[in-house]
Amino acid sequence: MTDREPEDDWSPDLLPAPISTTAVTRLHGGVANSTWLVELADGATVVVKGSLSAPPGLFRAEAEGLGVLREHGLRTPEVVSVSEASLVLRALNAELPQDDRFWESAGRAVATLHESTGTRFGWEHDGWLGRLVQRNGWDADGHRFFAENRILRYLAEPAAQRALDASDRAALERLCARLPDLLPASPAVLNHGDLWRNNLIADTDGSPVFIDPAVCWMWAEADLSMAYCTGGVPDRFFDAYHELQPPSDGWRERMDLLNLRELLSVVAHFGPAGDYTDRIRTIVKRFV
Repeated sequence: MTDREPEDDWSPDLLPAPISTTAVTRLHGGVANSTWLVELADGATVVVKGSLSAPPGLFRAEAEGLGVLREHGLRTPEVVSVSEASLVLRALNAELPQDDRFWESAGRAVATLHESTGTRFGWEHDGWLGRLVQRNGWDADGHRFFAENRILRYLAEPAAQRALDASDRAALERLCARLPDLLPASPAVLNHGDLWRNNLIADTDGSPVFIDPAVCWMWAEADLSMAYCTGGVPDRFFDAYHELQPPSDGWRERMDLLNLRELLSVVAHFGPAGDYTDRIRTIVKRFV
């Protein structure tokens, strides 16, 4: 993920009336929307994720996704309120326990989530990944769904057009045509959809809690690829995951290819920033 952070200013309008605050502290680590730790006048502490310029429906979709994950066995924060401008969550522990048990528990939790299988790829409606629409139109073909909605969909974004030239786009199209040869067919399972290190926090008892989902029915390895490629998630997570969901041969070699979705999302948000364009080109060259 990029180190760039949003710069929205705090506004009392991010909280529903008549809630009042005693202290507001900006939190770091977010990419698309600003986040604050807020002490309320009644003594409660909440996390407010918000922006007065957020696209309509963004925070409501996130709240819905948290509910979906909770219904399927993952721990998620309590939603205090949701509006067009913000999502307010009961505050938990942003500092993760420094032991294997936490990561083993997280890996088993995701493995259990992936036991939920669907008959098609996609979701009931489009969602969001960052501030760009996550296209979720139903498709019975996982390779076609991934090509059209997780790779090629970003090429029309103005920022991506600044980062990628015509030869890059042609190479990505050739790669998409080869996906059935590169990625084994596998069932659609319930995905968190934005499964990187910063979207894991801890409950008061040290158990893993999952935040900021972009839910859909997709391959299990698509979820794993983000945890694997964006850093900060130790091998114990994957070992514990694979105790419940045995890996297919060559799964590690496929992680970079599946993580193209994330790299393309970054350049579609921010343009030619950092080394993301070079990383995309390296991966495409490897597989085409």
